[in-house]
Amino acid sequence: MTNYISSKLKTQNSKLFVNNVEINVEIRGSGPSLVLMHGFTGSAISWREHSAKFAENFQVMALDALGHGLSDAPADAARYSFKNLTADFVTVLDKLEIEKTALLGYSMGGRMALNIALNAPERISRLILESASPGLQDIGERKAREISDNALAHRIERWGIEAFVDYWQDLPLWESQRNLPKSILQRQRAARLKNNPCGLANSLRGVGTGVQPSLWERLPELKMPVLLIAGELDTKFVAIARQMQAKIAQARLEIVPGAGHTVHLEQPELFDRLTLEMLKSE
Repeated sequence: MTNYISSKLKTQNSKLFVNNVEINVEIRGSGPSLVLMHGFTGSAISWREHSAKFAENFQVMALDALGHGLSDAPADAARYSFKNLTADFVTVLDKLEIEKTALLGYSMGGRMALNIALNAPERISRLILESASPGLQDIGERKAREISDNALAHRIERWGIEAFVDYWQDLPLWESQRNLPKSILQRQRAARLKNNPCGLANSLRGVGTGVQPSLWERLPELKMPVLLIAGELDTKFVAIARQMQAKIAQARLEIVPGAGHTVHLEQPELFDRLTLEMLKSE
């Protein structure tokens, strides 16, 4: 195996059969590998403009998480577990003949990436976490969040995708996006509407914040270089990122001005510059 995507894969979209499910992967560029993991309700589409930039120097793989985009959406919520997530990720790398890769994850994808980096560290060369959390430390708070996540999952199944997306994009978490061009918001909404309501619901049940074990005490295990990115307007995740930085030996923290939770959408040029600086650093 090498650190490069096999030359046998030339298509931009590939569906890989991985542990009895199909995972959709968008592939661009050539060179050292970089894997991108999107947030909840997103898909590989979320990264397309960034992939084009990164692909000038790297071979970029944007994954559709299980239950999202063009990947399978199993009816069994247990299939979405963090344990299965890591196994699926390692199998994807094996199929693509990649020994190690840089890994970038946003929000839900950041939590996924952190779990992968801690449970398969030998496969990760660099880790970039955007608006990500190691989980809830308090057991009672975690249980309450699990109940809340399950209730939301039921609503997604009951409402259907369009009504849920209307609800989701109106959350206060996205307040900093209100002044973005309508074309950007419409494109984001269109991508969200392509998701499967069953897949989104089971994603919450399988890898939601409520079921994620607290990883705070394991952060010192991360030995690879780590870049933490948070938007200055997202004060909750700025605080989380500062606490994470204190626990990770090789962590660098970047607080991005004029951005909220979705830094790559709200300040794309700065996000790309910070990411490429990290990837190219010695």
